[in-house]
Amino acid sequence: MDKIEVYATQIGSMIIEFGPKLILTLITLWLGLRVIKWLVKLIEKNLAKSSIEPTLLKFVLNIVSWGLKILLFISAASMIGIETTSFVAILGAAGLAVGLALQGALANFAGGVLLIIFKPYKVGDLIDTQSETGRVMEVQIFTTVLLNADHETIIIPNGAVVGGNIKNYSKEGKVRHNLAMGISYDSNIKQAREVLMSAMLEHPLVLKDPSPAVIVAELGDSSVNLVVRPWCDPKDYWQVQADIMEAGKEALDAANITIPFPQMDVHMNKVQ
Repeated sequence: MDKIEVYATQIGSMIIEFGPKLILTLITLWLGLRVIKWLVKLIEKNLAKSSIEPTLLKFVLNIVSWGLKILLFISAASMIGIETTSFVAILGAAGLAVGLALQGALANFAGGVLLIIFKPYKVGDLIDTQSETGRVMEVQIFTTVLLNADHETIIIPNGAVVGGNIKNYSKEGKVRHNLAMGISYDSNIKQAREVLMSAMLEHPLVLKDPSPAVIVAELGDSSVNLVVRPWCDPKDYWQVQADIMEAGKEALDAANITIPFPQMDVHMNKVQ
């Protein structure tokens, strides 16, 4: 009976000592969670006005929410007498270990954030990056998804994209091709230019402004090398490239302008 009284006395003392702290801690947690929820909604409302990307918005809100909740629970633990110094140290060490283990993933994440903020390209743009050309289908937080001319899905890590060159064909709303075509040295350059210009101007997808052009690029070993330059909408890039190559060949053939094969003239001197 004495032991029961001792236990009851100890429990009563603990309730008297820790009861108010526990109640205060629970109230703090309840109020803190409500305040955090209100703050997250306020931040979401303000960031939405700045036209921030939905992917980045969701991530920022999650980081803010979990960061504030961790601070709240650490504060609550200290209120009831739990030593939090070692807990914070362990949390920091764990964060460092995870950061080192996920170094590549973090680089891709940082790249994704930069792409979403600075927007060197957007969904629907035709870009060239990491030796791949395609239309942007998705800009995710870790990767960029492209669709190339063969309808192959290409997934490129954002860290590599940010660290390399990006060529955006859609940025200015129009793009120019530089298509090489050779004619023989016996052919009339002016006639060839007129024939190729006519082929481009007749194509419905070739823009009239800026005007297409045909220039002499070089005097090659076997041919006079021309560059055919049609402008088009980026969405028609591959279609115009294929069509003008075909139309140019047919137009030159119809005008009896020769496209020579590579050849070499060999001169033999008779030895006396």
